[in-house]
Amino acid sequence: MSTAPGRDRGGRSGRSGASDRGRPGTGGQPGGGGHSRSGRRAGATGRTGSRGRTDTDRRRRELSQNYLRGSDAARQFLTAVRPDPDGLCLEVGAGEGVLTTRLATLFAEVVAYEIDENLVGKLKARVAGRPNVRVLLTDFVAARQPARSFQVVGNAPFSLTSPIIDWCLRASRMTAATLITQREYARKRTGGYGRWTQLTVTSWPQVSWQLLGTIPRTDFRPVPRVDAAILRLARRAEPLIVPARQAAYRRLVQTGFSGVGGSVRASLRRSFPADQVATACGSAGVDRHAVVAYVSPDQWIQIFLALDASSRQHAIPRTTRPPTADGTRRRGR
Repeated sequence: MSTAPGRDRGGRSGRSGASDRGRPGTGGQPGGGGHSRSGRRAGATGRTGSRGRTDTDRRRRELSQNYLRGSDAARQFLTAVRPDPDGLCLEVGAGEGVLTTRLATLFAEVVAYEIDENLVGKLKARVAGRPNVRVLLTDFVAARQPARSFQVVGNAPFSLTSPIIDWCLRASRMTAATLITQREYARKRTGGYGRWTQLTVTSWPQVSWQLLGTIPRTDFRPVPRVDAAILRLARRAEPLIVPARQAAYRRLVQTGFSGVGGSVRASLRRSFPADQVATACGSAGVDRHAVVAYVSPDQWIQIFLALDASSRQHAIPRTTRPPTADGTRRRGR
């Protein structure tokens, strides 16, 4: 596995801030087909319960089911997907198949994940004439990654954005993920507010993050409370840091995001000599008083490369030993 996703300390939890977690049952989270973290499947009736809500209404809220309203919104989203006529696509929360039928024309094989058994029948009927589409009644975030390279595409439920992203980052054979997410989540992860999260910084050597457009909330049914965005993750063909040094990079980022000392320089001085930290931050264009959130991923890469080179240059060779009492050196093994 080429990467392990970092933990985002910019919010209240390691996965993400409360704004992108969402709460199942609030009805404010767009999603393609509504798979849930617990894997529960809703009932099949359409009876009306309290407050005039049908079982379908409650199921949509519980599973974060909000669907793209028209073909224009679907087309806008699909323009961000990179077609691969020979490739495999995993669709998150396929729902009734609005995106599925179009994805079948862009990829050699599509595996559509949907956890709501009340939708799977409609989905299967819709793709019945598409032999390259396979429908799975299962939870995407519990699935194992395929044995060959693949892309992930889908209208992700807001309440499940973080576990879906984590799954994608852990999947070493994922080449790209193009997802509809909460606009705030996408902006936060891509530096849209001028700040960067630990998750983005940690994964940056292997994966790029891009916000590719906004989809108004009125393009979904039911209408959520906030607008959505198109977020794209792309695994780099060549990582920005060689695999052998990626663990050291993650440790550096974790130290920087610890917040000790108030500034990036103060935090890093806990693990590196002050003069080396000053030189590395200066070469990356990081102000001496800069706090961690305002250091871009590319600047983190520059800081690490400078500190790593300096540390290895000043390291004591393994073949040398400290001098003995008479001033001579012991011979290395």
